[in-house]
Amino acid sequence: MGTNPLKLKRIHHVEFWVGNARQSAYYYRKAFGFSQAAYAGLETGLRDRTSYVLTQNKVNFMLTTPMTPDGPITEHIAKHGDGVKDIAFEVFDCDVAFAAAIERGAKPVEEPHDWSDQHGTMRRAAIHTYGDTIHSILSYKDYNGPFLPGFAAAPIPEQDLGILRIDHMVGNVGLGEMEKWANFYADVLGFHRYITFDDKDISTEYSALMSIVMSDDSYSVKFPINEPAAGKRKSQIQEYLEWYGGPGVQHVALQCKDEIETVGKLTANGIDFLRVPDTYYEVLRDRVGEIDESIDAIKKLGILVDRDHEGYLLQIFSKPVEDRPTLFFEIIQRKGCKGFGKGNFKALFESIEMEQERRGNL
Repeated sequence: MGTNPLKLKRIHHVEFWVGNARQSAYYYRKAFGFSQAAYAGLETGLRDRTSYVLTQNKVNFMLTTPMTPDGPITEHIAKHGDGVKDIAFEVFDCDVAFAAAIERGAKPVEEPHDWSDQHGTMRRAAIHTYGDTIHSILSYKDYNGPFLPGFAAAPIPEQDLGILRIDHMVGNVGLGEMEKWANFYADVLGFHRYITFDDKDISTEYSALMSIVMSDDSYSVKFPINEPAAGKRKSQIQEYLEWYGGPGVQHVALQCKDEIETVGKLTANGIDFLRVPDTYYEVLRDRVGEIDESIDAIKKLGILVDRDHEGYLLQIFSKPVEDRPTLFFEIIQRKGCKGFGKGNFKALFESIEMEQERRGNL
C-alpha cells in the first residue's frame, strides 16, 4: 500500500480550458444538471480570462476561457481544443505538499504563494503531470469566500441529476509512457497500483489498449493511465492522442446514486451515449447474476453491468462532448463493486470502433 506524502484531502476542482466558457457553462448546467456557483471575469477585475464555477454535490468544475488572442490558454485551446487543464488537489498545507512533491521528483509549475481577496487568503502551487495537464495544490488559510480568491458568487440553480462525486479520471499517454506515469503517481503522490489491464483484457479483433489504475489509500482519488497497444487498426487511445495533440484527460467518471434515474434524465437532456448491440443484454443475467434493476430498463437506456466478488456496478459512456473525438464522460453507480467494468470492455470497444469508423479514424 502507498502513503499520503502530500497529505491530499480531495480533488478540489477540475478546470477545463474552453473556447467559450459562457456557452460551456450553459451546456453543463442544462445537460448535466450542474448549478453555477461563482464567476470571475472583467466585472471582478480579471482581464486575461473568464471563469465559471459549476457544482453538483461534491463535484466542482471550473470552465475558463481566454480574453486575449494570445497567451497560454489561447495556445492550449488551439493545440488541444476544449479539455482538462488542471486537476486541483486540496491539501492540509500547500508549502509542505509542494516541497514533498518536488523532493519526490515532480516538476514545478508554480511555487507556493498567497492568493487573496477581500474574503481571505489561500496558498497555491502547481506541478506538472502528463502532457500539458497540471495539478494545482491548494490549502486554506483564512479564506471563506464563494469558491476561490478573485471569484464572486453568481448562483444559478439547476435541477440536481443525482451526480455525487468524481469516481475516477482517465489519462491517455503515449506508447511506452504508461509505466512512467504510473510510477509518477506512486513516487510523487504515494498512490498504489490498484488494478492493471493488459492488451488481453482490453482488446477486440482490431485494436487494444493497456491500463494501470493508480489510487490513493482511501480509494477516493483514482487515476487510470492508458496507453495504446499494437492492433490491426488504430485504437481509441491513438485516436485521442492524435486529435488532442498529445497526452491528456480522456474521460471523467461521475458517480451517481441511481444510474437509471440519472442516465434517463441525461438522455432526455440531449446527452448522446454509446450503445452496445442488443445481444449484450441476452446473456447479461447469465454473466452477472441477479441485479436489483430491470433488464428492460437498463437495455432501453443502454446501461452496462459488471460484477466482481464484492458486488456489481452500472456504467455508461457518453460520446465525445467536443467536436474533436477527445473528452467524454462516464456515469457510474457502484453497488459494492470496486472494479471498472472489465466484463464490458470488449462490447464497449466494439461500439467505440463503430464510432471511429464513422469518423474515418479507425
